[in-house]
Amino acid sequence: MVHFMQFSFLSQFKSLGTAFILAIVMIAVYWAGFKFSSRQKNRNTSDGFGPVEGALLGLLALLLAFTFSMSASRYDTRRQVLIEEANIIGTAILRADLYPATERSSFRADFKEYLETRIAYYEAGFDPEKVEANLERSAIISAKIWDRAAVLAQNRDNLIPSNQMVPALNEMIDIVTTRNAARHATVPDSILWMLFVLCLVSSFLVGYNRNEIAASWVVIIVFALMISASIFIILDLDRPSQGLITLEEANKNIISLRSMFENAQ
Repeated sequence: MVHFMQFSFLSQFKSLGTAFILAIVMIAVYWAGFKFSSRQKNRNTSDGFGPVEGALLGLLALLLAFTFSMSASRYDTRRQVLIEEANIIGTAILRADLYPATERSSFRADFKEYLETRIAYYEAGFDPEKVEANLERSAIISAKIWDRAAVLAQNRDNLIPSNQMVPALNEMIDIVTTRNAARHATVPDSILWMLFVLCLVSSFLVGYNRNEIAASWVVIIVFALMISASIFIILDLDRPSQGLITLEEANKNIISLRSMFENAQ
């Protein structure tokens, strides 16, 4: 049975759009902080908020680095699992050739259909319905292949091919769960929300500590764009199926397995 896992709430939004909105809001919050401070005529900008501003900016930098490390690690894990699955499926397809012609043809027909479901799984991106549909379809086909291998394993004439095929099928079935878990292992929403809040609070304090002479729109625009660009990279690494950073190169290893059926006699 396929156990479907829900994607996180923030996964529903495009990383580029999220980063752009964040940049706009940061500039607006900076302006609000500046206007709020300008109404306090007796405010001394050197007291109180200077150390707080530095501490918050340091905390923001630390959380950005931590979150980037998390998303990069998850991206690399997904890439490695995808390549591993391509190798496992390819091995199982090759081991079908150890059986007599009739069984070999049946195995290869099912493997071809199974391969298409795994390609469609990647192309489904973050569409929950398509992801679930492809998981269920691949589970049905893999169960069909397993049942055939189990029946053939009871025949002593198939002892050698069965000893080779059964472990390969075990790995092929298990890697689906591993890949699905890796796909859903995004940076927790709570960490991203904390990052967004820190960005806005830092922008407010930066604006609050500026006076009319020192206020520089160039500085805040560059600050907002750089922070938003960093968060865009974090989100894009965390969701490689829907942004500019993808797993297309790794997925080509699975797509290339189609050639194993095109060259079959």
